[in-house]
Amino acid sequence: MNLTSQKILVAGGAGFIGSHLVEYLIERGLTVVVLDNFRNGSRANLAAVAGSPQLEIIEGDITDAATCRRVSQDIGVVFHLACLGVRHSLHNPLENHQVNALGTLHMLEAARAAKVRRFVYVSTSEVYGRAMDFPIRETTATWPLTVYGGSKLAGEHYTRAYFEGFKVPTVCVRPFNNYGPRSHFAGDTGEVIPRFMLRALSGLPPVIFGNGSYFRDFLFVRDCVETLVKIAECDALVGGLVNLGYGEETRVDELAKLVLEITGRVDLKPTYEADRPADIPRLWVDTARLRSAIVFKPQTSLRDGLRVTLDHFRKLHQANPRCLEQMTARNWEV
Repeated sequence: MNLTSQKILVAGGAGFIGSHLVEYLIERGLTVVVLDNFRNGSRANLAAVAGSPQLEIIEGDITDAATCRRVSQDIGVVFHLACLGVRHSLHNPLENHQVNALGTLHMLEAARAAKVRRFVYVSTSEVYGRAMDFPIRETTATWPLTVYGGSKLAGEHYTRAYFEGFKVPTVCVRPFNNYGPRSHFAGDTGEVIPRFMLRALSGLPPVIFGNGSYFRDFLFVRDCVETLVKIAECDALVGGLVNLGYGEETRVDELAKLVLEITGRVDLKPTYEADRPADIPRLWVDTARLRSAIVFKPQTSLRDGLRVTLDHFRKLHQANPRCLEQMTARNWEV
């Protein structure tokens, strides 16, 4: 299926990944509707395309079934990225479930009623938990460690059920660790790379939880969104699920050293604190299924992607030197 003639709905389109996806879709000349409650996302994330006649922004919540039905009318393709994150689930598990699981069910039911041509559910690598076989394949057992992972996995099951029971053309995608400009740094959404960068830019050492031996598979956000579009267009993936990551693992302590190098603060040394609760020890993706279905070759190395990301956060830090105050060290306790 070609997206060219389709009207696209991006739920969570003002968030980190969502806003980059919206920009890319508009670059391709597509008409895009963004649904977002602006809790974690922001209108500032869409500033580059805010004046586009191809863009409609609707403030609303996926936990409201009527809103989901209204925004899905005349939609051809849905990218469902709206959710609350992993650390949020540690201090508010019930709300996390309500948004991630029930909200997904509302989106699927609205998509069924609208007879959409493709529903792309953006899940998470967190569903794998303490995986034992590496690299992680789609057949690796899922064992979520948090309500976030569990609720996103519930969304996968609902998505599969709507394909099987109602013939909604769905696909589930499990992205691994995304990074890039506009990645979250504040509150319970804050991620490791922007937090490392902003501390280094402020002359403070990066804080590592645990001994630094955990591994992550980092994918630059532009590579992610371009691939999400290819996945949506791939008929062979309908009804299934697919991993999406770079395909290389990086130790967190090595990541800290790399960030200090590119920020020019090799004089700083990471500090270590106790493990975060329910932290996944190792994420490393096998992209064989993805590569068998589409042309997939990430264009951005970790080092190059970090440089682009640093440009964004350096500007943010220069404009607001007190942005560090928006970061909470133990952000799962917010």
